[in-house]
Amino acid sequence: MKKPDLDAASQFIAASARVLDRRRFERLFRAGDAEPVRDAVAAYRNPDGGFGHGLEPDGRTPATQPAAIELGLRILDEADAWDEGLVTGACDWLQANAPAEGGSLFVEPTIEGWPHAPWWVPEPGRTASLVSTGQIAGTLYARGVSHPWLTRATELLWSRIEALHGDPGPYDLYGVVSFLDHVPDRDRAERALQAVAPMLLKVVSLDPDAPGETHSPLGYAPRPDSLARGLFDEPVIEAHLDHLAAGQRDDGGWTFNWPAWSPAAELDWRGFITVESLVTLRDNGRL
Repeated sequence: MKKPDLDAASQFIAASARVLDRRRFERLFRAGDAEPVRDAVAAYRNPDGGFGHGLEPDGRTPATQPAAIELGLRILDEADAWDEGLVTGACDWLQANAPAEGGSLFVEPTIEGWPHAPWWVPEPGRTASLVSTGQIAGTLYARGVSHPWLTRATELLWSRIEALHGDPGPYDLYGVVSFLDHVPDRDRAERALQAVAPMLLKVVSLDPDAPGETHSPLGYAPRPDSLARGLFDEPVIEAHLDHLAAGQRDDGGWTFNWPAWSPAAELDWRGFITVESLVTLRDNGRL
């Protein structure tokens, strides 16, 4: 059983990662303080209360984007650097810019004219996104937040989840699972997961060595207490943990399996993914 080299990961992060991910690493693996993580996230904040400036590496616009809010909130939660002022400002932005049905878009039109991944395309009609709405709502519920945006987003998510059929995309299902992991109505969440499970199992790659842009069970159930963990046999989880541990590269970092559209975004993602990989391994007793 391969164990990751934490010192090599530290060297990779120091050499190649953003200050944000250096602060995450220090906080999570070197007993660092929470405040530097909070400050690193706040550096991406806009006067409107949202986050932009490439916090989410695939969108390089300075303007606020829902995906940047999602990642910022997730990092604050992960590092226990939660800041009520930052969170309230972000929720107020979401409320002011919500689609008519509630929730949030995947990409705001303010991305136009700025470098971005080719899949960052605003959808016509300002349709709410399951991935951004679900992931933001999941983090807010994990922290016990109460806000009008979350109330409407929750109504939307239950409606959309209960109407799911066919083949929803793997990214939509990340939003679904994140929401179900933390929404307070646990009985309803468990029933919803069982209804969604056949769709989820269609998009998950049970073979850790499958090539291309695949989606691991660890993406949907990264922790032993994740709601979706029960959908996967223990040998499958162990095989994916083995694969993740073995994915550390010679430079000490991890990488990702989706297209790298720019050198800067690639390095930004590698720094983020390196810390995320270490967290998943630690949470599963592999570090």
